[in-house]
Amino acid sequence: MSQFFYVHPENPQKRLMKQAAEIIKQGGVVIYPTDSGYALGCSIDNKHALERICHIRDLDKKHNFTLVCRDLAEISVYARVDNAAYRMLKSNTPGAYTFIFKSTKDLPKRLMNPSKRTIGIRIPDNAIALALLDELDTPLMTTSLILPGNHTAEFDPEEIRDQLEQKVDLILNGGYLGESPTTVIDLSDDEVVIMREGAGDLTPFQ
Repeated sequence: MSQFFYVHPENPQKRLMKQAAEIIKQGGVVIYPTDSGYALGCSIDNKHALERICHIRDLDKKHNFTLVCRDLAEISVYARVDNAAYRMLKSNTPGAYTFIFKSTKDLPKRLMNPSKRTIGIRIPDNAIALALLDELDTPLMTTSLILPGNHTAEFDPEEIRDQLEQKVDLILNGGYLGESPTTVIDLSDDEVVIMREGAGDLTPFQ
């Protein structure tokens, strides 16, 4: 059975964030809030934890995973970001965007798109997510908590607990969230390609 932490949505308790980070470092799977609903996360280095997430969501190997990062410096380690893309990110993060980039050699192959060798990158505008990343001191492998048969991310932590407390190690309750998917922008080639229109404003990219 998973642990269930009630976390203040604006001022996350540091003690709880330290405990959450330790669970992730030890190979745990966590459910945590973002600015686009709840998400599943695990260490980028733990293959078994990733397999558990794939099982929960019924994902195949072609799924596009995302790294949630706390700042632009972390992004450059795992994604190839040119100067123009860097300026776009600097102006629009944190926020409800997922950016697609070509991956670097430092990214584990199991996390990248197998055909395009790309990775999604996010810096979420959510205090709990950012506090967790600060404690981890490394990006978090993540995917939206969209259960099989559904089309949107889960947003009610109590319902999440009822459905998944036997399948994950920790649920961070950051309150009831409005479900609003990220805007997905592909910057892996020379042009800007809008893959999905979501909560992030498209104006800077048009």
